[in-house]
Amino acid sequence: MADKVTVLDIRTERPEVGETLLEVENLSVVFDTDAGVVKAVSDASLTLAAGETLAIIGESGSGKSVTAQAIMGIVPTPPGKVTATSISYRGQNLEHLSESDRRRVRGQEISMIFQDPLTSLNPVYSVGFQIGEMFRVHRGLSRKEAKERAIELMEFVRIPEARRRVGDFPHQFSGGMRQRVMIAMALALNPTILIADEPTTALDVTVQAQIMELLADLQKQNNMGLILITHDLGVVASVSDRIQLMYAGRIMEKGKADDFYASPAHPYAHGLMNSVPRLIGVDERLVPITGAPPSLVNVPSGCPFHPRCPHAVDRCRDEVAHLRRIEGFPGEVACHRAEEIRD
Repeated sequence: MADKVTVLDIRTERPEVGETLLEVENLSVVFDTDAGVVKAVSDASLTLAAGETLAIIGESGSGKSVTAQAIMGIVPTPPGKVTATSISYRGQNLEHLSESDRRRVRGQEISMIFQDPLTSLNPVYSVGFQIGEMFRVHRGLSRKEAKERAIELMEFVRIPEARRRVGDFPHQFSGGMRQRVMIAMALALNPTILIADEPTTALDVTVQAQIMELLADLQKQNNMGLILITHDLGVVASVSDRIQLMYAGRIMEKGKADDFYASPAHPYAHGLMNSVPRLIGVDERLVPITGAPPSLVNVPSGCPFHPRCPHAVDRCRDEVAHLRRIEGFPGEVACHRAEEIRD
């Protein structure tokens, strides 16, 4: 029988805080559909360091989840097509790996919590079987050993009466408990990078706080890098070190979280911040962003945000704005008029 291993042991090769874990350069993802070519992600770049939390935010359909799927190597091809200068994990370009080697990285080194646990979990297998599968496939454990590890993980993510419930099916759990099952599966092999795609969507605030606390505890224990994908600006403010703001598949602004909340530079960032209720000035009306995000089959020319931007000029309609630094702003912003707007 295999030696007993404590759940979520600290890896002997765990990264040092600040070590660069992930570098993505010029990532683009398109899908060929009957309606046309969907430009889901366009020239997106990001980095992630050990012990860091990077939040990728934006409205639904902005390309956040597809970016994560491209990093994981799970974009269906066809109809999808992924191109990038590089997608590097600890200095190794993942695109140069064979599919079998990529699978070894997936789950063991880079893991993902998917957005909807009810559809992500298989309804015909027990949650214990699905968690234990990680150990059977990647570690070669027997079914009995894998079941014990599954119980340990269920206890770790604070699912009550884990030993009794290990044989239950996904529909027998509440939404919050199913999300904990997804987290247990993602954490099973002690990943160096965890991508959490809307991990607290549709959960009440108490459960949200518990789940984010779980992720923070693991991050401290293993110096794990965390990519948090969400549109919940409240969750982002409490846990993130850096923020990347996406719109219509492009990164509009990136920088430290504190700077983003104190003084956003892009008009889209201003619009999002003005849409959030505040505890002070309760008599003030919220200021929504007019219009709706564009179809990714027909992305507007120039800056994709210009049809909804109150500051747009002819240049915004004709010329794509690329990320750049501006005076007095510590991050990067993709806006032709960022200096004027800040002034």
